[in-house]
Amino acid sequence: MGPPLLSLALECVDGNPTSRATSDLTSTGATGPSPPGDPGADASSARRVRLHGWRHPAILAVGAATVAAGFAQFGATTALGDVAHAFGETGGGTSTVARVGLSGTTLGIGLAVVRLASLASLPLAALADRHGRRRMLLGCVSGGLAVTALAALSPGYWWFVALFAVGRPMLTATNAIAVVVAAEETETRDRAKAIALMTAGYGIGAGLTALIRGVAGEGLGFRGLFALALVPLAAVPLLARRLEEPDRYQRLRAAKDPQLANARPAVLGRVRADLRPRLLLLAVLAFAIAFVTGPMNTFLFVYAENALGMSRSSTAAMVLAAAPVGLAGLLIGRWAADRLGRRATAASAQALVALAGILTYSGSRAAVAAGYLAAVLVASAYAPAIGALGSELFPTSVRATVAGWLVAAGVLGAVAGLITFGLLTDALDSFATAAVLICAPVVLTCVLFARLPETRGLELEQSAPD
Repeated sequence: MGPPLLSLALECVDGNPTSRATSDLTSTGATGPSPPGDPGADASSARRVRLHGWRHPAILAVGAATVAAGFAQFGATTALGDVAHAFGETGGGTSTVARVGLSGTTLGIGLAVVRLASLASLPLAALADRHGRRRMLLGCVSGGLAVTALAALSPGYWWFVALFAVGRPMLTATNAIAVVVAAEETETRDRAKAIALMTAGYGIGAGLTALIRGVAGEGLGFRGLFALALVPLAAVPLLARRLEEPDRYQRLRAAKDPQLANARPAVLGRVRADLRPRLLLLAVLAFAIAFVTGPMNTFLFVYAENALGMSRSSTAAMVLAAAPVGLAGLLIGRWAADRLGRRATAASAQALVALAGILTYSGSRAAVAAGYLAAVLVASAYAPAIGALGSELFPTSVRATVAGWLVAAGVLGAVAGLITFGLLTDALDSFATAAVLICAPVVLTCVLFARLPETRGLELEQSAPD
């Protein structure tokens, strides 16, 4: 299911077409011209901001970039069992090492290094506030795909780790910038849909790795899977024809509006003091959910196939089933974010993600499938709300920088989760107990969402003016 088909499904859920070509918005956040006497209605601030419907080709092109990033980024997770068998030693015992090929600590540290490398996505995303969203998006997705393809030549486990550590920041920055573009190119009634489309694009790309691996069987191997990143890389020039620079960003940089142009931070990555408390709060929440999703997602295939003995076809079937489940989650999340609010939707979904993680690793094949699909459902519902909230709380001048900081917080959470989960798995020789110790505390963090302002129904110029 590609972005166009998904967009049709999202539209059909409420029966209202949302594929308007463009819509105009003044800098005050109201449609049409500024009212007489409005102090902000001078020649520069009254300039209309050109916005797209969420099914516009420019938005779909950004969604296609997330498909490519998801395909390259999730390859390390999908093929982890193959990598462990290729570079480790398996035996006839019942220990984790004998069943998997490499110890939980070795896998955890290696994957933590890859995740930790994603911290470099912060300056890459922040550069989009200086050099433009389009330029950085194209550069990051191209570089990430190229390095992923190069990882097919890895001669050992730590070479595999090193190459994915180089490519990961660029792919992570691609996803962060894509959400920013989706938010800036749309108005409030389309924003959650556009962000849902970005999430779906990443999910489609990630699912393709598991599907291709399951269909191809043992003959493909992790090397062939990584080499397939050359296919989307060859399509990047076609993608570049459709990508646009958001009008909100262009307006910020316009020479005839020097006050807004000077609003960009003088130091890369800096956010002004009055915005830091909400940024810190969102960063804590990003750390918390990544502390769960990092190990729960990354160890999934090695746990299911190597520890529980599930076949490749079984895990591929799980991924296929996840497609409609994920779509349902996006529809629920988009509806809830627009009707119930960003905060309530994100808070409830974050708690359910943690509980689904406990179920996934509880010890049976049925629990793996049920927990995985439940996690896909609620994580998909979480994405539109948290994506919209993160974009709507910060002005255009630092929006990509903030996205980078939130990614960095998520990276640190995932790294901490991976290392902790790996150590607990080795020490307790139990995936189930380790999962409970990782996931249970995160449920309690959801109350922090109550301290954030609600942004439902507000345009970016109203919720976070420059």
